[in-house]
Amino acid sequence: MKHYILPLRNLVFQPGITVPIFMDNPVSIAALESAKESGKIILVAQKVTNYPTRINDLYDVGTIADLMQLLTMPDGTIHVMLQTRAAVRLSDITATDGMFMADATELPFFDDSDAEYVVALRDRVAEKLQFAMKSKRMNMLKLGAIANSYSVAAFIDAVIQMTDMDPESANQILCMRNYAEKLTALLEQVSLMAEMTKIDDSINKRINQQMERGKREVYLSEKLRALQREMGEDAEELDTLAFKKKIKDANLPKDAEDKALGEWKRMNNLSPMSNEGAMLKTYLDEILAMPWHKSDKTAIDLAAARKELDREHSGMNGVKERILEHLAVMKKTGNMRGTILCLVGAPGVGKTSLGQSVAAALGRKYQRISLGGVSDEAHFRGHRKTYIGAQPGRIMDALKRAGANNPVIVLDEIDKMGRDYRGDPEHALLEVLDPEQNKTFRDHYLEVDFDLSNVLFIATANSVNMSAALKDRMEIIEMPGYAEDEKVEIARNHLLRRAAADTGWMLENILISDDSIRHIIRKYTAEDGVRQLRREITAVLRRTLLDIDGADIPTEFTTDKIDTALSKRKTINGAKKIGFGARV
Repeated sequence: MKHYILPLRNLVFQPGITVPIFMDNPVSIAALESAKESGKIILVAQKVTNYPTRINDLYDVGTIADLMQLLTMPDGTIHVMLQTRAAVRLSDITATDGMFMADATELPFFDDSDAEYVVALRDRVAEKLQFAMKSKRMNMLKLGAIANSYSVAAFIDAVIQMTDMDPESANQILCMRNYAEKLTALLEQVSLMAEMTKIDDSINKRINQQMERGKREVYLSEKLRALQREMGEDAEELDTLAFKKKIKDANLPKDAEDKALGEWKRMNNLSPMSNEGAMLKTYLDEILAMPWHKSDKTAIDLAAARKELDREHSGMNGVKERILEHLAVMKKTGNMRGTILCLVGAPGVGKTSLGQSVAAALGRKYQRISLGGVSDEAHFRGHRKTYIGAQPGRIMDALKRAGANNPVIVLDEIDKMGRDYRGDPEHALLEVLDPEQNKTFRDHYLEVDFDLSNVLFIATANSVNMSAALKDRMEIIEMPGYAEDEKVEIARNHLLRRAAADTGWMLENILISDDSIRHIIRKYTAEDGVRQLRREITAVLRRTLLDIDGADIPTEFTTDKIDTALSKRKTINGAKKIGFGARV
């Protein structure tokens, strides 16, 4: 026999309870009126809340109930009293004029409500619920009265409604075969809620403690300031006044001093606990740390510069002569203005180290900025100070680290800069390298002009694959690869000493002829520079140490000894590997 269905939103009722319902939906009212003939109706929860309801929106399990009382109110709504009887499974659901009917098959159920373990489970659920519902401030006395005065079914239904359990979980409990299973499932749900409540309480407690601690610190800070004012010693006021005096005594340029004093006034009006106050203090520290008028006053000695370049670099006479010409112009004019040098050559020919030698020859500070992979303009211009984690650009950072406004800055790998959606760093670099523009370079973080005309910029690159505008700012100086004789001289004067330091040898115990060095160059290297040569010499020394058991004794490195050492190394590096973890 088919029965009418009353669709419900987010409600699942257990069998064995009395349910009062108010209805104002015309379709639901019509279904109740039609069900008066049989005196029964099926209560079914909706999977999805749609209007009008469709067959697929209904679960296939519900609760069949008796119509005990049906009252029509003056406003047209219906007050119905239902007595739920059993859980049923629906089949052959049909819809007529928006009303649903279905065949109902009662699900088997065993009433074990009088069993001691059921009573114990019920009490355990009530105990857990006290913790789970703590944040909702529900009246647990009411739940206790239900547990003691009403049936187990009423208790289960009350817990489901109190916890706002989702219809899916409530339907699963509805289908269970006895009260023990239902209470066990309910205990799992309530225990999970209790754990979540415990976590929420822990988080809220931590937040409250932090807020209270912050309030306490502010209160104590204000009280301390009040006491210090009474004593005529306001430490914070003294600190801010000292900061102002530091700005006045820093001998900043006029626009930089005005900017710093303006930001100091803003900081002075802010609470010391505010984020903006801390940000402004950091900004002022950066302003004061810049070397506005600090210069290395060492006079340019061309003879000493030539000696320094010859001592550190063998060969490259044309390149060294061009650098010395540049230094001669600087000595004559007294400033750095002129062509920016760009050293172009293969890896390992000494471009970067040549920049270090120029700095040593001039007695200036040396800084290196690697441009490989840089694709953000903010690398040079910095970020606006209002951004989180803002800081000056790399040019200003290099000057701050140098502690002077006239260092030698090597812009390494200038041909490997990139560009992306964050901007083209080359545009900022064009201003840096232009002597007519860089005297008023403005960093986005500092927001004041800085004179870069005293900085000696030296760029390095592996190729001339650069934009025309960038090449126009610089004089390209090609650095050819070393001749064999030059490599021998470099190995004799520099590489042997460095390889000995790397491997622990005493230099005087390394007996190697020029012919042996040439043998390494011809047989084991194929490069314009000398990096591979240094690696091979180091490998020979390292392998020989193993052969002589680490003893540092005078050793002659003949061509045969070199071949033996390097062949063993090549064998190790090129050995075929058995599968990882293979058993022998």
